[in-house]
Amino acid sequence: MRLARAAAFACALLAGAAGASAAEIATYAVVLRDGRIEPARLEVPAGVKIKLAIRNEGPGPCEFENLDLRVEKVLAPGASSFVVIHPLRSGSYRFFDEFHPDTSEMLLIAR
Repeated sequence: MRLARAAAFACALLAGAAGASAAEIATYAVVLRDGRIEPARLEVPAGVKIKLAIRNEGPGPCEFENLDLRVEKVLAPGASSFVVIHPLRSGSYRFFDEFHPDTSEMLLIAR
């Protein structure tokens, strides 16, 4: 019984720690719709881990990606997901929808 209580307490501590670290990550919404990415320009702080919450509101699939950062997320119509991006150096990073490379672009500006 004592072992079970200790295990439950350890699990509660781990869950609390995981929740606290996830809550600390700044989250930014990104929407893909009709071959476009919104916002087209997103400014984030440099040197900080960030989370992009991605939603496909278009009628077909999309593939949100950045080749340099090795980020790639394929979403079915109506699907949502996220990517966590390691702390970035100051600069700009181009994201695009591989299914619509000519019309979709989002510049992520880290400052």
